Amino acid sequence: MLRLIIGIAAGYVLGTKAGRGRYEQISAATRAVTGSPVTRKLMLVGRQKLSDKLSTRAKLEPMVPLDERTTILVPQDQLRR
Repeated sequence: MLRLIIGIAAGYVLGTKAGRGRYEQISAATRAVTGSPVTRKLMLVGRQKLSDKLSTRAKLEPMVPLDERTTILVPQDQLRR
């Protein structure tokens, strides 16, 4: 708890010394990076990869479609190759 209070106090002191101009500069740079389409795509890909790694559901592979609207899905570990 003491570390948290020291960290907040240090951030406050450094922030007040930097001034409003520096805050606006950092804020604008942060908005530019987070608003970039490249950054958004990287975040989406990263989240999907993390989700796939953490998922407990079996990965499903499409099999031969029965008709136009019906496809059978089978867990990868049960595929006969």
